[in-house]
Amino acid sequence: MLGESGIRWAERLHHQLAKELKARGWSQTEIADMVGTTQSTVSRQLGKPAPGLSANNDEVVIDDWAHELAESLHRLGTRTDVMRHRIVVELTMSNNQTLRYDKTLSGEHMNEDQAMQAVIRRLEWAAARFDVRRLKDYVPAVGMNIAAAYGIASSPQQVAAYPGRMTVVDGKLLRQESAVFGASNHLAALLIQAQRFDPNIGAIMNIRPPMVDGMVDRGDIDYISDELGFAVGLAVRGTIQTPTASMAIVIDEGDFGWEPSLYILGATPADLVDRCHVIIDAMNTE
Repeated sequence: MLGESGIRWAERLHHQLAKELKARGWSQTEIADMVGTTQSTVSRQLGKPAPGLSANNDEVVIDDWAHELAESLHRLGTRTDVMRHRIVVELTMSNNQTLRYDKTLSGEHMNEDQAMQAVIRRLEWAAARFDVRRLKDYVPAVGMNIAAAYGIASSPQQVAAYPGRMTVVDGKLLRQESAVFGASNHLAALLIQAQRFDPNIGAIMNIRPPMVDGMVDRGDIDYISDELGFAVGLAVRGTIQTPTASMAIVIDEGDFGWEPSLYILGATPADLVDRCHVIIDAMNTE
């Protein structure tokens, strides 16, 4: 509901705005610079009909908006830059409650403190997205954790995680404290190693691997990785021994006093949640 409406009207607005500006003599490059797209995209937009919406009345509203915006932009001229965006969204729900969001996009980069706080917020968002029904049978005995790096990390102090461990109790994923930097030396060490092989990796989590007779079921993992197209690396006692290109999974088969683990890697904490769900679903259906 929200996705279809938002995406389609934005596509139509861009499309109609491009046509309106073209009619006022703007070049495709000038239009692309103003709209925030490429000249080739503008060329394709100009050569095809506008994306339809589910209600023709909404199409008229968007088209009028594009006309008004084009008039204003044309008066300002092609050399005017957009400094920031303010987005206001108001949704009236079926129970007559109204949800309203007023956000400003500044186009500015965060300073270091802000960027580190953003890493922690993303961890909190990701942790709230886990499907506990899927996850409950794959939480390790020592608990689960999820960690994310600030840029390319060189020490645990640049990797945020949860103090203690996550556990599932009464159908809820419990976290003892909020995520902080320097909370998990173990996951941080693995993430730092992984980033040396692939700088696009920014987050890591651990779950219990499939087991057979007390041993990691490598056959199951190899089958799953082939089915999902996930590259697998191997670790021994927390040290990656056989890295592979674009690793998505690292298996540590464990040792005396060292619990076996399946580590999931991704660019962001949100990627980990999606990959975790996909991997667990594959293990449950294999």
